[in-house]
Amino acid sequence: MGKVKVAFLSTYPPRECGIATFTQDLLRELNKTKTVEAGVVALSDGEYDYGREVLFEIRQQDRRDYAAAAEKINGLDLDLLVVEHEYGIYGSEWGSFLLDLVEGVKLPVVVTLHTTLSAPNQLQRDILQKICQKSEATVVMAQNTVPLLSDVYSVDREMIVVIHHGVPRMNLPSREELKREAGLEGRTVVSTFGLLSPGKGIEYGIRAIGQVAEKHRDILYLILGQTHPVIKRQYGEEYREQLEELVDELGLKNHVQFVNRYLSKADIMRYLKLSDIYLTPYLGKEQAVSGTLAYAVGCGRVIVSTPYAYAEEMLADGRGLLAEFKDSDSIAKQIQFLLDNPQERKKMEEKTQRLGEEMFWDSVAKRYAELFQSVKERYSQDGEIKSA
Repeated sequence: MGKVKVAFLSTYPPRECGIATFTQDLLRELNKTKTVEAGVVALSDGEYDYGREVLFEIRQQDRRDYAAAAEKINGLDLDLLVVEHEYGIYGSEWGSFLLDLVEGVKLPVVVTLHTTLSAPNQLQRDILQKICQKSEATVVMAQNTVPLLSDVYSVDREMIVVIHHGVPRMNLPSREELKREAGLEGRTVVSTFGLLSPGKGIEYGIRAIGQVAEKHRDILYLILGQTHPVIKRQYGEEYREQLEELVDELGLKNHVQFVNRYLSKADIMRYLKLSDIYLTPYLGKEQAVSGTLAYAVGCGRVIVSTPYAYAEEMLADGRGLLAEFKDSDSIAKQIQFLLDNPQERKKMEEKTQRLGEEMFWDSVAKRYAELFQSVKERYSQDGEIKSA
């Protein structure tokens, strides 16, 4: 059988969005295979200079574009549409415009879920349920999402496929060498990275570092990444300024450093590799997947995190430590334990590294390619499209 021709419905770089980066990474890796040929239908919230892989774009808030896109997709030489789903990237309340497109498409659909809410409102539930009903397969990135989808959204477990979030494979110098290059020699580095927004809970991380610094004077907390563009448009740099004020108030200028610039994947991986501990102090239980946490696992870093769903799964079996939500004392206690017990920290790193090996993009893309091939074969045999 020839190549599977796939279009991804997603945000896409240069738009700054974690799902855009995810799709670009997966697309690049899939196009290296001999079995998949992939392009993108891009969700746009402004003017972007896209690459050739973008087939066309949809204006996120223009409902007419969604039905028109379904017609365009039906007219292209494609075997499959892959919907990258996150409520915030589609138009109208909770992204309901997406249903116009999904209902109009005459191709098999695979949906990848980036957030699965455990207590959705009626509209959130209806949207996700309809998309999953229309799909030949629903991809999730954590095993603990499977019962949630089955129980809350009535998705058939046999239609759910678990594939890890991918991580770039890079050959990098040692942690100590990278610290020297960055001028951080002799520092114990805790890092958090991602597009900055209030839901990340960074203020609890800063307060925790303040406590740890009383004993460990070499501690440095790196807060990596720009403010999320949507937050920046609505509120400017209000959240970052609040965090900077907190650092001043607690007298932590020597222990907290903001890296407020665009970070390439190579930059991110270098910062992660030089880190001693990776911290995600997120505020909510609902985070079904975190690309930033996946990257940290891929680098084999020991992790301290609040217990959102994805973190609980990634940190199971002694791969890291969980702290309470919105509790800087709890975060400080876990960081302190790791610093006071270097042998335990080393064991955790080794366990995390073993899981990270399964998460490199080449392995992940192979799983997706196999799934797409099986959906194409199944559809070519029965020729029926599911209705939403």
